[in-house]
Formats: sequence, structure tokens, C-alpha cells
Amino acid sequence: MTAPADAAPAADALARARAFAEPLLANALLDTAENMLAHADAVAAILRSIGGSEAMQAASYLVYASEHLNKPHEVISKAFGANFADLAQETSKLVRLQRMARIAQNAASRAGQAAPMAQTAAAQTESVRKMLLAFSRDLRVVMLRLASRLQTLRHFAASKLPVPPGLAAESLQVFAPLANRLGVWEIKWEIEDLAFRFLEPQTYREVAGWLDQKRSVREAAVAQARQQLADELLAQGITAQVQGRPKHIYSIVKKMRGKSLGFAQVYDIRALRVIVPSVPDCYAALSWVHSRFNPISEEFDDYIARPKANGYQSLHTVVRDADGQAIEVQIRTSAMHQHSEHGVAAHWVYKEAGAKGYAGVSASGAYEAKIAVLRQLLAWERELAGAAAQGPSAADAALLDDRIYVLTPDAAIVELAPGATPVDFAYSVHTTLGHRCRGARVDGALVPLNTPLKNGQTVDITTAKEGGPSRDWLNLELGFLVSHRARAKVRAYFNALALDQTVAKGREAVEKLLQREGKTALKLDDLAAQLGFHAADDLFEVVGKDEFSLRNIEILLRPPEPAPNADDVVHLKKPRAAPSGKGGVLVVGVDSLMTQLAKCCKPAPPDLISGFVTRGKGVSVHRADCSNLRNMVQRSGDRVIEVQWGHSRTAQATGQVYPVDVAIEAVDRQGLLRDISEVFSKEKMNVIAVQTQSVKGVAWMTFTVEVADSGRLGKVLGTLGGLAGVRAARRR
Repeated sequence: MTAPADAAPAADALARARAFAEPLLANALLDTAENMLAHADAVAAILRSIGGSEAMQAASYLVYASEHLNKPHEVISKAFGANFADLAQETSKLVRLQRMARIAQNAASRAGQAAPMAQTAAAQTESVRKMLLAFSRDLRVVMLRLASRLQTLRHFAASKLPVPPGLAAESLQVFAPLANRLGVWEIKWEIEDLAFRFLEPQTYREVAGWLDQKRSVREAAVAQARQQLADELLAQGITAQVQGRPKHIYSIVKKMRGKSLGFAQVYDIRALRVIVPSVPDCYAALSWVHSRFNPISEEFDDYIARPKANGYQSLHTVVRDADGQAIEVQIRTSAMHQHSEHGVAAHWVYKEAGAKGYAGVSASGAYEAKIAVLRQLLAWERELAGAAAQGPSAADAALLDDRIYVLTPDAAIVELAPGATPVDFAYSVHTTLGHRCRGARVDGALVPLNTPLKNGQTVDITTAKEGGPSRDWLNLELGFLVSHRARAKVRAYFNALALDQTVAKGREAVEKLLQREGKTALKLDDLAAQLGFHAADDLFEVVGKDEFSLRNIEILLRPPEPAPNADDVVHLKKPRAAPSGKGGVLVVGVDSLMTQLAKCCKPAPPDLISGFVTRGKGVSVHRADCSNLRNMVQRSGDRVIEVQWGHSRTAQATGQVYPVDVAIEAVDRQGLLRDISEVFSKEKMNVIAVQTQSVKGVAWMTFTVEVADSGRLGKVLGTLGGLAGVRAARRR
């Protein structure tokens, strides 16, 4: 990243920027009621105190001035260069986003409602944190926001005005941790203390009272101890850099709560850090500190011999001075200190992350990669003095482009993939909103639904009262959807629609069958259960897909079959030498009359039978309990004729057999058909036809076997009923 050639020199830019902004900001107020020019002056001063370049300080005026310009990017580019214009635009956009999100949260809190989109406070805070990182390609955006937030907290502290709860919470949970990651300690501890003071004023006052000293007094005491220790170590021949590390109030409360400690147990209210050249010097310094002060043995930790999992190394000890006051002393080498203070994983993970950490914030690998880029940008910024400077590598910069953050109309933050469209946005908010999406406004302007969204835009979806998505949305070439999750929701909609149509088709077929058979009173769920389905819709689905024959339902209900015709009868071939009445079926009182066995009930000796005179086909012989015969008797009772079986000896002598149907319902399993066939084989019954169908683990089977005497079927049916998995075996 390089500064543009037409950018103003940094030294001149600061004065010019203030002069440019003064007439615009002098009488303007922020939403916090602070004067804009005074705020910009204070932000520039904070940046100057932490080593920010004059170019960055100048940007603090241009950011707020841009809000009062019709074409801010164009105007600032002409006056100061595109570099300043881009910075002002990005920072202004981020300010607006965070302000809108905070206002929405505060409004919901006052109304006693949930956050927009039913987001939890933690989820919304995490979104703000991610959004801040998404804007962090130019580190100056982040530094300006940190300095601005600190000044806003200072303004509320000085003016005694009530602080919006969302602002204080966001400061503590987002801005202070970010300052800590960047190593901007002065901003970190002041933001934490001020935000905590506003959020929990009573606790703040209690801890301040326990300290029994003003901050300046504590810092003076630490400074005195630091100088004394440095002088005495030098006298012992140990070259050491000794730093004071006074605890601020929020840090004390955080440790007390996180480790369940009383105030008297917090030993590191006053702390010193000793940095020496080598590891032997660490232990030499420790030995001297323990000989000079009274150590508290249970408070000693050797993280050099046993480094923490994140690689952190240091010696930690707590000693008491001559007045009995506890002082924590950390001793480490320069390399250990560099790793602790600036290592990507070390300081942040140790102080603020992990399930066992006491800050309540988890750090992910993606965040740490981004923070590495931020640190590189920090070094770049401090070297920047208006000349060209090298920014992050393309690979690192890509890490900052992996997500975009846009707002709903009520200022809830929505995280999306790069290139996401309004349709992706709608599905991310709610599935129903996605299905009914018909149009979109981005920052108030109508846009096509396949328009790629950008960071910071506000998206408002126009919906239909009913209806669903378009199939065009699944066409990748049209670019309506980027998110795999959104595409899955669209596919699921159309799959469900097809399923509904299939179920409706199956329901119609089943209901027509029941109506035709006079069984409309039968409960559909009961019918489905008898057929092995959990619910009626499961039955309708397979019927609608033609995967389940309605014949199975007919079998279950045992409905009457059509009246016999030429194709429905089995003609018995009588031996030519056998006289009428000596075998087969005899028609009482009539000689040599043709007879045929009805296919609907397949009678066999010694079944009770009855005859029915057909038109031109002789006598059709039915079992006496045949439902089809009953229907024919009701219509034409005068055509019934008495019949009987011939002598059994003659039938056996001629080897005459009769086909009968055996219906079996069983739990489908491997080897079922084989086991059933073995039963028929052992009983010497010839199987001439088999029909099987398996649905949802239930097998429906019909065996047609030849028997000379149907009386033998009783034993066979009993044997079949005893097979594993067989639920029922009966003659049809």
C-alpha cells in the first residue's frame, strides 16, 4: 500500500486539515452532544501521544469534515489526495455502522425487547468486532476509531452526561481488547476503566476505595520501586530494564471475578517487569530479588522451565517490601518479552482468550492471522511520513476480505461472504424472508437482486405476502446466490414443493380406492400403520411415487373382485375315460354340464362350494364364503345351483390338483423367501407363482400352490406363522 503522489506532505497536512475542517465542525455536535471540532482536536492529541504520524492526526479532522460535504471523496481527494479521501470515507462508514447498531440495541433495551433479529448481546458484540476487523486494511481506520472512542468516554466522564449502555459495553468488549491486541496499552487500560466505571459505578467505587490510594499515588509508588530495583540490580552486575506495571481498576475486578479471589488475595496490584539479556540473568535476578525482599512462596511460577502451551515464558514471583506491601515481579529475557508483547498468539491468548480465560472472549485462528496483518500495518504506519510504504502482502490482505458486514434496516449486523447478494442477505436473516424476497433497496436505492453487496451497506428487502423463490436463483451463471447455505434452502423449498405434490397425488389415489370400496370411515393413519408406515403422509408419498401398489391396500381390506369372465376362470380338464360324476365337480341333477373353478376364491376340496350359472360359460364354482358369490346372489339369486365335489379316491387316483393362494405378511429379512419355500417343499406342495413387495421393511407375499386337498393348508399355515418375522399367514 503506497501513498499517492499527489498527497500533501504530512507536516503541512495537519495544519491544512484543521483549517479545512474548522468552519465545518466549529458549531456542529456529535450524537453524544460533544462539539465535533473539540472531539477532532482531542483525537489528534491522543494519536500524537501514542506516536501516530501527523498524517494520521490530520485524518482525524477530515473524517468528521466528510460528514458535511456533498461529495466528500471528490473534495478531499482534490485538496489532500486520494489516500486521505479513502481513509475518511472508510472511517466515516465504520462510524455510521457502529452508531446505527448501538442505537438499535439501546432502543431495544429501553423497550424491553430482544436485539434485532433476536441476536444475543454476545453475538451482536462479536459481529461489531468482526466488522471492525473487516475495515482494518488501513490500520489508520482502527487507530482513529480507538482514539475517538477513548475521547468519547472522556467526554462523558467530564460532562457527567448519562452514557448509553450500548456504547460503554461495546467499548469494554470490542475496543479495549482490540487495543490490547495492538499493544496500545495506554488506550486499552483507560478505555477499560472508563467503560467499567459507567457500566458498574458501584463496584468501581468500591474497588477504588479498597485501593485507598489515587492512581497517581500508586503509579508514583511503582515508579519508586522500579528505580530502586534497577539501581540495585545494576550494582549486582545485572544489566536490566525495569518497567512499572500498575494495575488499573478493571484489571483488578476481572482477576477477582475470574479466579474467585478476595481483594486481599490480588497480589499484583503493584507489579514490576524486569527484562534482562539472557536466561542465566533471569535466575540471577530472581535470586537477588528473593534475597532483597520477602517472597511469598506459593505465588512463584517458573514459566521458563515449563512454558505455557502458547509458548509464553517468564518467571513470576510475588514479594513484600519493607512496608509489607505485595509486589509482583516478572523476569524475562528480551526475546521472551518480545514474544509476550508482540507475538501473534502469546499476549492475546494468555490475557483474554480460551475457555478457561477470565475475559470471556475467545480468539480464533482467523482472528490471530488478521491481527498479524494489523501489527504489520502498525509498523508501516509508524514509518509513514507521507512517502511510499509497503503494505501487507496479497496473501495477508486476502485474509481481510473473507467476510463483509452489512446492516438490516433496524441496524442488526449481518455477516456475509464476499460477493453476497441481497438474496443471500435475505436468507441469512430468515428463511421465509429469502423465499418471499422480490426486491431490494441498498442504502435507499433500488438494485437488482443479483447485485454484489459491499461492507457497510444497509439492505432493505421487499417481500411478497406469499409465494416462494425463483428457480433462476439456482442458476450459478445468473449470480443470484453466493452462499451454499442459501442455495441449499432454495433447493429444500423446491424439494418440499415436489414432495407436497407427490403426497397430494398419493392421498387422492388412496381416498378414491377407499371410496370405491365403501371404506371411507377408515382412519388414514390406522390404514398406514397396518401397512407398516409411521404416518399417512408416508403412505401417500410412496403411492404418489408409484413405489407402492394399491393392490396391497386391496389385499389388506379383502375387497370383492370383479365378476368372473372367460379370463377369470380355470378350466378343469376332466379325464375322457372318467364318467360324469366320478371325479372333479358334480352338478346335482344335471349330467355332463361344463364346470369351471372361479379364480377369485380358488376353491379346492373339501371346501364348501356353490355354483353359479354363467352366460354361455357353464357353471362357475365358488367357495361358499366367497364375497364375490354373495354379490352375484344378491343380483341374480335364481342362477345359483347346487354343486359338490366328486369322490376323493377318484381325484387322488387321477392326480388332480387345485391352485390356492396363500397370503403372508412378514418383517422383511434376508433368507425369508427361502425359509417359506422350504416349508412348501417339505409339505410336497408345488409353488407355481409368487408375488412379493417390500415397503419400509414389511414384506407382502402371495404364493400360489397346488393342492389336492385344501384341508392340508391348516398345518402349512401354522408352520409358516411360526417362522421368524412372519406376522400373519392366511389363505386368500
